[in-house]
Amino acid sequence: MRPSPNDQRHRTGPAGPAGPPGGAGPTGLVERWSGRRILVVGDAMLDEWRFATSTRLCREAPAPVLTLDRRQVAAGGAANTAVNLAALGARPLLVAPIGVDQVGDQVARCLHQAGVQDRMVAQPGTRTPVKRRLLAADQILLREDDGGPTGPLPAEQVERLLAALVASTEEIRLDHAEQIRPDTAAPDTDEVRPDLVICDYGLGALSDRIRRWLIRHRDRYGTVALDAHDLTRWAGLRPTLITPSIAEAAPAVGEATPDRDRVAAAHRLLPRLHAATGAGLVAVTLDTDGSLVGDRTGAAHHCRTEPVPASRAVGAGDTYLAALTLSVVAGATLPVAAELAQLAAALTVHDCGTCVCHRDTLTDALTEAFPAAASGGGRRVATSAATPAAGTDPADLVEQVRVQRAAGARIVFTNGCFDVLHRGHVGYLAEAAALGDLLIVAVNSDHSVRRLKGQDRPVNPVEDRVAVLTALTSVDHVVVFEEDSPAGLIEQIRPDVYVKGGDYPPDMVPEAPLVRRLGGAVHILGYVADRSTSAVIDRIRSAAVPTGGPAGRPEAHPKGAR
Repeated sequence: MRPSPNDQRHRTGPAGPAGPPGGAGPTGLVERWSGRRILVVGDAMLDEWRFATSTRLCREAPAPVLTLDRRQVAAGGAANTAVNLAALGARPLLVAPIGVDQVGDQVARCLHQAGVQDRMVAQPGTRTPVKRRLLAADQILLREDDGGPTGPLPAEQVERLLAALVASTEEIRLDHAEQIRPDTAAPDTDEVRPDLVICDYGLGALSDRIRRWLIRHRDRYGTVALDAHDLTRWAGLRPTLITPSIAEAAPAVGEATPDRDRVAAAHRLLPRLHAATGAGLVAVTLDTDGSLVGDRTGAAHHCRTEPVPASRAVGAGDTYLAALTLSVVAGATLPVAAELAQLAAALTVHDCGTCVCHRDTLTDALTEAFPAAASGGGRRVATSAATPAAGTDPADLVEQVRVQRAAGARIVFTNGCFDVLHRGHVGYLAEAAALGDLLIVAVNSDHSVRRLKGQDRPVNPVEDRVAVLTALTSVDHVVVFEEDSPAGLIEQIRPDVYVKGGDYPPDMVPEAPLVRRLGGAVHILGYVADRSTSAVIDRIRSAAVPTGGPAGRPEAHPKGAR
């Protein structure tokens, strides 16, 4: 069912006192979260990048000789999540243990430069974790991990860290209370709850004592986002959202990490992850397969991405976590929150280095991808006019699908000849449109129809068939294809749902393997009784006046629309 712009059923989280305006779209969300104070707690570290060039091999061993060109440092782990929150326009505050060493000083400088409020707690005798990467020609040749705790934090240091967490929670709570508009009734400050991001990467920041405290005092916080290598440690937390990778999600429910069909595997894991963690929103990141985000109602949204070298994706998960958290805080719908987070991460992977997405970069990308939202319009985007004979140009269609998908739209695709449009077709297309937000109808060209149906078909030329289909309110785009199969268009458009008509199982649809490989689903719609293109043509040709339903087996939907 296509929700109206004001439909709140799939909204992911709170949006503040006023709630999001109907039809605000993704660009409005960035404004809504601006200045929002977010508490981040977890494992902080330093990322060090050493960029080198190599023109020869070493004589002593089969290894390149490297000449160091430049060195770059960045906040990592929970610290990079905080940096991304600040870059996106929020006001994060970081609580984390940090070593009393040069690396710790560098992390602190990175936070200061990014505008993150530093509430890190110095831990004498502990070395700050650092990941050093050596690259040549954008290829990571070596990674050295150094520092980090050699054992659990001493009890005294744990108590100091917990005290900083409690104090920071109170600081944000009181600040939120003071920000309530003066023309509204003064709130009970006990009811003002800070938003929290937990980053548990197994480096000792979140000891059992702190973990138990957070679980016990969950109700002190509003939106709680959890990113943890081991989700089982956090049973009982009931977070608002979790962002495990597929390699973290599968073990959390006792399964082996899948090595193929990861999108389908993530779909199967979603309900079990909800049950095991109590999370309201589960976002499983799938590396080159994008991400899959689902809520407790069973709704799920798959976001796609373009593969990039691993050297360009370091920290992209931190960007994703920050953007998804802010989207939920701002009250985004599930598909919009999912697509916005995926877009933010994708914007950061064009070069080597630790990923950070800036607010202006995200806003510009959203404005380009979603112009209607930038002007205050609703979610659906007006399409450019196309000549009825040609339908939508395929290249333009791919771009318009990108625009709609960035806005969170679910793309539905079907195809057929649609030679003599009748009631069965109209009902079929209305059902197909209800499966998503954008319906694309691919129509066989005249030459293609002749090859499939014979020399006496089509009855109506392609320009007439396109014009009639375009007039249907259920249809958003009509595109013509010359081939016998729409596989090429499916490859370009990558629909979320591929619809066929008939009474056979989805596995028998020739395009099913391709659709599923691209991360989509196949949906079969049943027959509309007593409605058939062939029967209509036979009646016309025989000049018979129908007194009842056409004889023969109805075929309104078989093998697509005829």
